[in-house]
Amino acid sequence: MTMNRALHQTPASAGRVAEKRGEASPEVTSDEARSPRHGPEGAGRGVLAQVLARENMQRAWKRVKANKGAAGVDGLDIAQTGQHLKHAWPTIRQQLMEGTYRPMPVRRVGIPKPDGSERELGIPTVTDRLIQQALLQVLQLLIDPTFSEHSHGFRPGRRARDAVLAAQQHVQDGYRIVVDVDLSKFFDRVNHDILIERLRKRVNDAGVIRLVRAYLNAGIMDGGVVVERAEGTPQGGPLSPLLANVLLDEVDRELERRGHRFARYADDCNVYVRSQKAGERVMALLKRRYDKLHLKINESKSAVASAFGRKFLGYELWLRKDEVKRAVSKKAQERFRHRIREMTRRSGGRSISEVIDKLRPYVLGWKAYFGLAQTTQVLRKLDEWVRHRLRAIQLKHWRHGTTIYRELLALGAKARVALQVAKNSRRWWRNSYLALNNVLTIAYFDRLGMPRLT
Repeated sequence: MTMNRALHQTPASAGRVAEKRGEASPEVTSDEARSPRHGPEGAGRGVLAQVLARENMQRAWKRVKANKGAAGVDGLDIAQTGQHLKHAWPTIRQQLMEGTYRPMPVRRVGIPKPDGSERELGIPTVTDRLIQQALLQVLQLLIDPTFSEHSHGFRPGRRARDAVLAAQQHVQDGYRIVVDVDLSKFFDRVNHDILIERLRKRVNDAGVIRLVRAYLNAGIMDGGVVVERAEGTPQGGPLSPLLANVLLDEVDRELERRGHRFARYADDCNVYVRSQKAGERVMALLKRRYDKLHLKINESKSAVASAFGRKFLGYELWLRKDEVKRAVSKKAQERFRHRIREMTRRSGGRSISEVIDKLRPYVLGWKAYFGLAQTTQVLRKLDEWVRHRLRAIQLKHWRHGTTIYRELLALGAKARVALQVAKNSRRWWRNSYLALNNVLTIAYFDRLGMPRLT
């Protein structure tokens, strides 16, 4: 029996979700559902049956396979889980319908951050990612239309660039003081009882609420030991971003009710006001509202300050002749350089083509994300710096002076230039500048497939 045939055993008639309503959008990297084609009607009428409907489960399985990802605590990867579910799915589905299904703990993974700390991820098993994705595809349709228009994170049809553009417009309109709020360890401090209470107001289905509660209580495995959690919804599962928006939406609504200008992306919220005093009042308001949710503001990273120079989603704003412009933040530039250094270590023993093949996906992704930047000169300098490193790698690969001389001549260098570079064959970084730029040109790297930022 194939995986699809196993899922075919799910009755398609009960609460069937319309075709393509729950499938994740192909242009979004996170587990998000498509924009709803219908309103939120249907909430409370067999939502769990809609989740487990055949077409919805098939779409969820396709999404999980497309996202790939590592195995959970059971050690089963996607292919192995597919084999397992061929015979196990009918039993799992029955447990889900009866409310007796118990998710496995998530596997703790620590992702290093540039400041030396770690971001904690919790990787569910592939089976649990499948069930969470199926939940997401239905719940997103019911809940997303109720969220604030100022919320941009992890929502279908919305991206970080929308939040950046909204922030720029607020500042352009004269709201040039920002209340920049950073929540301390947000995903680790989500209160389960408060979250479930907020979710129950939006989804009137006891089976769904019970299942979400089971996922919150599943615990996390670290070093072979399962740690129970009374709070937190670890990042790594498809459902966590939606639950975060459910919890934070009431703060959005409070800001809207008071007529504030703001943009929020997940737990990153910026409110724009006209004066320092107004900003301090908003900060006090937010502290009270977040305190009611048992969330804490990181005092060291939060501030009421000028909107110019403050980082928001990797961007910062600057002013030119009364026009507000967008730029890549200095911190984002530093992270870019750090990552390029890691990927272009000259002792790696790889050819220049192999290095560029490794760089290409990262550089293209970075370029796409920062495509809103209006600082061409900054991007041009980053381009020049990357090519400088690549030239040094090429010289290191040629290594010996005689080889450098021969290869440079073959590339059309003048004998005088080739000899000058070859004589200083061990000075990789110095040699990879100035005269060599006219030999290993921009066109040379274009032919090797190295993308440009400008």
